[in-house]
Amino acid sequence: MNSRLRPRTLRHIALASLAPFVIVAPIACGGPPDAVSPAPLPPAPSATASVGAPHASGPITPSVDEAVLDKSVSPCDDFYQYACGGWRKATPIPDDQSRWNRSFGVLRQKNEEALRIILEEMAAGKAGDAPYAKALGDFYGSCMDETGIEAKGTSALAPELARIKAVKDAPSLTRELAHLHTLGVSALFDVGSTQDAKDSSQVIGEIGQAGLGMPDRDYYLEEKKKDVKAKYEIFVETIFVLLGDSAKDAKAHTAVVMKMETDLASASMTRTDRRDPKKTYNRLERAGLKTKAPSLSWDAYFTDLGAPELQNINVRQPDFMKTASDMVKSVPIGDWRTYLRFHVARRAAPALGAKFVAASFAFQQALGGAKTIEPRWKRCTRAVDEYMGEALGQTFVKGALGAEGKAAVKHMVDNLQVSMGHEIDLVTWMDDATRRQAHEKLSTFAKKIGYPDVWRDYTSLKIDRGSYLANRLAGESFEQRRQLAKIGKPVNRAEWEMTPPTINAYYRADNNEIVFPSGILQAPFYSATTMTRAMNYGAIGGVMGHEITHGFDDKGRQFDAKGNLRDWWTPSVNAEFEKRAACVENQFESFVAIDDIHLKGKLTEGENIADLGGVKLAYGAFKKAQAEQPATESYAYSEEQQFFFGFAQVWCENVRDEEVRLRAATDSHSPGRFRVNGTFSNLPQFAAAFSCKEGSPMVRPASDRCEIW
Repeated sequence: MNSRLRPRTLRHIALASLAPFVIVAPIACGGPPDAVSPAPLPPAPSATASVGAPHASGPITPSVDEAVLDKSVSPCDDFYQYACGGWRKATPIPDDQSRWNRSFGVLRQKNEEALRIILEEMAAGKAGDAPYAKALGDFYGSCMDETGIEAKGTSALAPELARIKAVKDAPSLTRELAHLHTLGVSALFDVGSTQDAKDSSQVIGEIGQAGLGMPDRDYYLEEKKKDVKAKYEIFVETIFVLLGDSAKDAKAHTAVVMKMETDLASASMTRTDRRDPKKTYNRLERAGLKTKAPSLSWDAYFTDLGAPELQNINVRQPDFMKTASDMVKSVPIGDWRTYLRFHVARRAAPALGAKFVAASFAFQQALGGAKTIEPRWKRCTRAVDEYMGEALGQTFVKGALGAEGKAAVKHMVDNLQVSMGHEIDLVTWMDDATRRQAHEKLSTFAKKIGYPDVWRDYTSLKIDRGSYLANRLAGESFEQRRQLAKIGKPVNRAEWEMTPPTINAYYRADNNEIVFPSGILQAPFYSATTMTRAMNYGAIGGVMGHEITHGFDDKGRQFDAKGNLRDWWTPSVNAEFEKRAACVENQFESFVAIDDIHLKGKLTEGENIADLGGVKLAYGAFKKAQAEQPATESYAYSEEQQFFFGFAQVWCENVRDEEVRLRAATDSHSPGRFRVNGTFSNLPQFAAAFSCKEGSPMVRPASDRCEIW
């Protein structure tokens, strides 16, 4: 994972396929129009428009693929099993995966195979005039050079270890932290830039909690996670041995790291609290940061970071920074050197020799359960996409999504936007004052589809074939400079946060935008030629509705039409929303992920609201399209049934037990089974489509149903 601070307001459809970062596509977000509802839809594009990325998946049955189903189960008892059971039984999880999904997993593999071909041609010097071909080829080639990496040993890490060895006091520790932060090593805390939550036109600095090697604070503090914690201790100890420490010293150094990280974990804000934008908005500025965390030499820190003039700073977790400052003062400097040595080596491990890679994988295996490590080409392809994603994306998207394809997708998004406008008009718990502002926000949604119109400039990023680790560090440094350079400049609302091949989508509240990369605009999410209208509305329409609803979920609703964190809801309407949101929270809290582990209702609340609202919006848009142009072909399943299959079957998945536990602890998204059954059981439209009677497991009593939009 990238250590840089992710935008606080980025909401995405699923974590399964996130590619770390990206930018640009100038879609302006204009001022509010005079009308309080979206403009009329443009004429629909040609029905023959084909939308898909290069190397799209194979033919999809125009209605419902019978082989995917499990007809031994009633759709009214367990629709997820009914819709996915055949596929789940026939599809084992690949040994190198912790889970396997019929849509995200399969499409990501196809896209990565396409990227591999591109990168191998670039590495061989056969890419012609493709943008940044030499740098991309050298990055990939340096990663694939296992023999050269092994021969270098830890020599590429030696300069960083020497710097750490020279740390002798708090001031030199502060300056070393600044240096490491420029290289993507999130020791103690993290730093970056962000749009000011209360003035989205302004870019400021941001500092937040970090410094842990396990996925979440709870892994240090909860007894239930002691087995994973024990595996992590083995990993830490192994890293020290590989750095040349004796077994005795490695064990002692591991105890130091565990003590320090546990103290940091105890001071860390929970994932649930981190979802609250009001709790993470604290404009302390540099002066306030000095007062809150006086043991760090902040002027020297920002100078060494490359931002000597930075004054405007949001501190996401002030109490954590106080603890960090106290530790700088109280923890022996030798222990700090030990802590920093480990984190530098942990971060560098994927770019070092086979023993480092194996140690890192062994811990990841404890977290997710994969039996074998992924092939090197996959890891290298993903690394290039992480550090030079838009350079690689320019070649990937050639011929992928032309103007007609973009128009077809945009027309669907517009339909969903109109559907949301109708829901805003229909809700009885919203007063006119709040309703007007909700329409204003909806009408100013920016929409980005496919890929950027203007690509990122990588000219200053220097890459060569010599050292994979050096290339990764150069990539980290490039991105940190790019992020810090935004501060004090006009917001670039054209920026993208995902690369074009990514099988994902997102809503970003401070830009009030919805974004759909090329990667997700292919079957089984969308196809104008191999999927029916109903399946398209259920699949990609459900995704579109999901992202639109994020603008009005428990978190996104706190931002106004301009992307500012502002209380624009009247108190009575606010109370009504919270009552309905609590229904969603409590309902999903009751679901058991595995063993005695329940979902975290508050952590997953926003995604569950987005699923519930998104399916309803997509269904409304589908019914409008159906009324305007009735279907001319008949299939074994009605259009209404196809719609629900379309949504459900993108969530068909098999997941290892370890991964289920990990995601229950850390993922803001519910497992696929509950995204389907939990959502559909609240919808009378589903019950009607499959003639499910009251009292069926998939039909909640009216008094227990959750509905917001």
